[in-house]
Amino acid sequence: MKINNGFTLVEVAIVLIIIGLFMGTVLKGTELITNAKIKNIENNFSSIARAVTLYRENYHRLPGDDENADRFKSGIAEGDGNGIIGGNFNSTDNDDESRLLWLHLRSANLVERVPADLRQQPQNAFGGLMGISSDSSGNGAKGSDMALFVGFTKIPGNIAVILESHSDDVEVGEGRIRSNQDNYNGANGTGDVEHQLYFSL
Repeated sequence: MKINNGFTLVEVAIVLIIIGLFMGTVLKGTELITNAKIKNIENNFSSIARAVTLYRENYHRLPGDDENADRFKSGIAEGDGNGIIGGNFNSTDNDDESRLLWLHLRSANLVERVPADLRQQPQNAFGGLMGISSDSSGNGAKGSDMALFVGFTKIPGNIAVILESHSDDVEVGEGRIRSNQDNYNGANGTGDVEHQLYFSL
């Protein structure tokens, strides 16, 4: 008598159900992580906007542009007081007001003082930088210039589309959220292409 060592239909069905449950759990977990990162970007913008507003209300100057920042500590670097925050939002030049802004906000205890360099821009949930400037066109944003904005680097295209759809018009060069890419079509709307996003303050 020949013994058949194959799987029964019931055994195959059980294995497929287990694989399906496992895949569903993995996909759901990935979706939860992505949603948490999106919420983190939105919360970052709100927190930064609140910090800038509080600084303005308390000191009647923009952080980074404040020519009287030595109120926090004698000899602290000051801005020129012209009402704009100069420099690229992701600048590495310590003399740019966009870097001084973080020094001023941290000195006023309006944002966390974690970095050793108090001028360093904080990181966002996607590993890019967050920063502030008054020159959106010079920073690569499409469309007309924004007077003041919070910029985010390394945002995947599919996430940029979601952020736009939550708060704006899904147009790269219009509304309160802009991008440095030409559009959100094709590869630009996928995780393969990184965007710099600019949120108007």
